Amino acid sequence: MAWSAGPQAAWVAEANRGERPEFRPIPGAFNADALIEDALARSQTADEFADDDFVEPLSIFCDALEETARLTPLGRWATQRYLRRLLDVRLELEAHEAAHPELDNEEVVEPIFVIGPPRSGTTVLHRHLGAVGGHRVSRGWEFTRPLPPPDPKTRDHDPRIHQAAEELEFPQAVAAGLRSIHAYSAQMPKECLSAMSFAARTEEFISRYDVPAYVDWLQACDMAPAYAMHRRILRVLQQRMPPARWILKSPVHLQALPTLVAAYPDASFIVTHREPAEFLASVSSLVATLRSAFSDSVDPIAIGRYHQDLYQRSLNALVDHVDRRVLPPERTVHVSFKDLVADTPATVASICASLGIDAAATRHSTSTVAKEVREDAASAHKYQPADFGLDTADTQQSFSRYRTRFIG
Repeated sequence: MAWSAGPQAAWVAEANRGERPEFRPIPGAFNADALIEDALARSQTADEFADDDFVEPLSIFCDALEETARLTPLGRWATQRYLRRLLDVRLELEAHEAAHPELDNEEVVEPIFVIGPPRSGTTVLHRHLGAVGGHRVSRGWEFTRPLPPPDPKTRDHDPRIHQAAEELEFPQAVAAGLRSIHAYSAQMPKECLSAMSFAARTEEFISRYDVPAYVDWLQACDMAPAYAMHRRILRVLQQRMPPARWILKSPVHLQALPTLVAAYPDASFIVTHREPAEFLASVSSLVATLRSAFSDSVDPIAIGRYHQDLYQRSLNALVDHVDRRVLPPERTVHVSFKDLVADTPATVASICASLGIDAAATRHSTSTVAKEVREDAASAHKYQPADFGLDTADTQQSFSRYRTRFIG
């Protein structure tokens, strides 16, 4: 049976018919110049952006939204709010940095990046390692609304939690089945690609929308500004908090490993591995379902083709990066998804031992993350490779270098 979006709630259909005024989008096309002008008009601290390296990608993205994304009225309303937030936070960040020059001395020390293909256990490891004493993961609300810097006295009841929850949980309310594939909330740990969104250089745009022109631009661009923004956000988030070692996670880092290592030369890396035929179908199902929150026109075959091409290049290149020691071998741990699923506590303990993390703290983290977000290990998420134009034999051949090296 081919993939199809699940049934939507009655309020979604009402909103798309224009019967729910609270979800009515502002008339007019997406336009980067207009969005920037609007953001400056709302700002009480700036009459221009301090730098404009984001204008080109934002313009390409806005044009692609109009040309190919085929947004529903409700999807257009949500996207308008999303882009306004990104620009507002960028202006807030510039104002905060100008008022706090001491941020230049704020160091992000020895972070740990959990990378690997999507749906390969990265979420589980992120949760476990983040629960270890002296470590920290960023919560959903912090990566969406990082200013002002979180305060340890108010972090658990900050008013931004509610604001972020409305945005992060919106796709789950619209797209049937999304919550069972990958849950999102303001208080859950969040992937750090969201920090890169403030630079308008992010796969977050691609996951939500069909924007091939932006895909082409992103794959050819310099990702250094995205990682510079990534560091800027982390510095703000840790400014008022007790010292902690960051545990960061996103499969998107596979697409820019040399740039990531250059940005964080003292980082450690955990690379998860799973059979491509399995994770490609799983992530394609996730993205297709996520896009259905914003558009009624979702092409599952194109989504499958995109992911096969993307990860064929990045994972086969991973072999070269390992051979050339782009990833420092003394600070890199490789993890099998099968091992992680078969015995999560033992796998986490082995990783921590390799990275010099205290064993007692590891045992504590394992007990406190007993109900971590499931990442496709309990068979609740149903999908078929053929739904996304994926052929298992072809996939195995396409990923032969990667499979020979890391899957066996």
